[in-house]
Amino acid sequence: MKIQILNITGKKIREIETNLFEEPIREDIIYKVVEAERLKQPYSPKYRAGMDRSASGNVRHKRHSWKSDRGRGLSRIPRKIFWRRGTNFSWQGAIIPSVRGGRRAHPPKGHVNLKKINKKELKKALLSALTYISSIKEIKKKYSSLKDKKIEVKLPIIVEDKVLGLNTKDLFKFLKKILGNLYEVAIQKKAIRAGKGKLRGRKYKKNAGLLLVIGKNNKKKIKGIEIINSDKLLVSDLASNGARLIVFTEEAIKDLEGLMNTNIKKPKEKSTESTGVISKDTQDKPKIKEKK
Repeated sequence: MKIQILNITGKKIREIETNLFEEPIREDIIYKVVEAERLKQPYSPKYRAGMDRSASGNVRHKRHSWKSDRGRGLSRIPRKIFWRRGTNFSWQGAIIPSVRGGRRAHPPKGHVNLKKINKKELKKALLSALTYISSIKEIKKKYSSLKDKKIEVKLPIIVEDKVLGLNTKDLFKFLKKILGNLYEVAIQKKAIRAGKGKLRGRKYKKNAGLLLVIGKNNKKKIKGIEIINSDKLLVSDLASNGARLIVFTEEAIKDLEGLMNTNIKKPKEKSTESTGVISKDTQDKPKIKEKK
């Protein structure tokens, strides 16, 4: 597949051939990997909550013994000591669930069951997501404001690496020139949320905006645009809740090609010379005597 590369002025300078955007779209695999990549916060109490007490082993359960609970009308539970006068102690129950300040009986353990994704399946999902975001039809499905507009931009959009040297003002002018009608969904917009969500720690809401994928060794930070290195790119960055608007640098395409074209090494066959084991083929063959 031939893709054009745009320079700083927004004009085509050359074409490159790549197979990154030729994989058939598999929305089922994309959805599966996106669900697996979601960060899930484990819910559980603090580690050793209610257990950090020197209560276990304080009370002895033996007659005629110092620090014993016999003859005092005490229940046999672990207790912590507040004060003592000789053989008289001021005790209070601790640690067990039925006492004040004790641990919970059966708290949530904080384990998160993560989905296992095979390497080949993950690679297929990433390639499928790259084809997914290069479809104008899928872009229009995600952004409802573009539904009735005519989009003349050729996707995917690849720019030369000199774009990273532009300042914020010039970069926004460049994006407005190459994106056309897509520019209105490219810049992140922050607004105050309507409803009671403002009182619950989420006062502001923000759209995803454009994602700029740069090379793994490049660095860039711009307010209003999300930027990610090619080696940290996930399927959820590309196709979470639909096809996202994405711009690639030329260096990022080279990195992704190298990442996708890595071949899996086959395991080496064990030689019989070092181990001294004779194979079955040599065992079955009769030995032929050499003629003198």
